[in-house]
Amino acid sequence: MATVNITGEQFNSTIRGEGITLVDFWASWCPPCMRFGPVYEKVSEAHPDITFAKVDTEAEQGLASALGVTSIPTLMVFRDDVLVYRDAGALPAKALDSLIAQVRELDMDEVKAKVAEQQAQAGAQEA
Repeated sequence: MATVNITGEQFNSTIRGEGITLVDFWASWCPPCMRFGPVYEKVSEAHPDITFAKVDTEAEQGLASALGVTSIPTLMVFRDDVLVYRDAGALPAKALDSLIAQVRELDMDEVKAKVAEQQAQAGAQEA
């Protein structure tokens, strides 16, 4: 599957559900984004079972702001509706492939249990 451009309205429906979704936040005026774009596209072709989405931060400033994207490119990786990776900066193809391999190997039951525990602790601190 090639990359797909998404809007703020499409963001939640794109990342929700089972499977792996990568989201590249970029802008046309950003040189590192322009270098990362072809790498992201090429890696997407090698992983047709993964959704590779792109968000143009100029067109989707509200979404970028709501998600706290302050540097671009920023890459977010979701698996089974859980954010499992987020970092700014362009990755070389080998690093992106390595990241995908690590995300595939995650024990999502364990990850979801840790997320639930963190949310419970945060809720207890607010009370």
